Amino acid sequence: MNKILIIDDDTAICELIKINLELIGYDCLYSTDPIRGFALIKQEKPALVILDVMMGKVSGYSVAQKIRQTKEIEKTPIIMLTALSELNNKLEGFSCGVDDYITKPFEIEELKARVLALLNRTGQELPSLMVKEILSKGDITLIPESYSVQIQDKQTQLTPIEFDILNVLMQKEGSMVSSKELLKEVWGYEEGEDIDTIRVHITHLRAKINKISSQKNKYIQTIYGGGYRLLADGVEKKEDGEKKQK
Repeated sequence: MNKILIIDDDTAICELIKINLELIGYDCLYSTDPIRGFALIKQEKPALVILDVMMGKVSGYSVAQKIRQTKEIEKTPIIMLTALSELNNKLEGFSCGVDDYITKPFEIEELKARVLALLNRTGQELPSLMVKEILSKGDITLIPESYSVQIQDKQTQLTPIEFDILNVLMQKEGSMVSSKELLKEVWGYEEGEDIDTIRVHITHLRAKINKISSQKNKYIQTIYGGGYRLLADGVEKKEDGEKKQK
């Protein structure tokens, strides 16, 4: 049975989530103290952590960072559950390594769906499209074994979600992938469009690629009002300023 740990200083919310997740077969425990909650993660090794942000002196951001910096629990999936709904709050959460972000007030059915989707995704041996071998297109090589990407002769490691996003874009190289399609392929969402979540992860993915490529913002194009497109050989500017594919 998948064990889920809830860390939130509101006992009523902890009980609400615990009862509803146990009704669909999960084994749940919770802590209203973030310090004790972190100790429980190390002790219990849960399949997933649901984490509040504002918990007094120790924030959920700090707990998420400690999880990602602790070897034996660094891969634990994290859903951040918080009243902080601004884009910069989401940016901070994803920068700390959380996998999903849900704002309060929330619908319990949505939380259950996201828990299921995240557990299904992270329970797989490899990312969403089950790439088992090195995938290479143009300048880009995707290496599943180490969750890393190589641009020509330089490499950088990706988070599992960044890897999944790049994987989807590479599988459909040259074609637009809609935001809705990314949500379904990477997060397992069947409906709804959490555009901020995608935008934040694309921003982080581009930043990592920029560090190892000779030109900035060269490979992933934003198709405004549509989605994203990967050009594995990159994009160059013509002398007249018009863009073309290499």
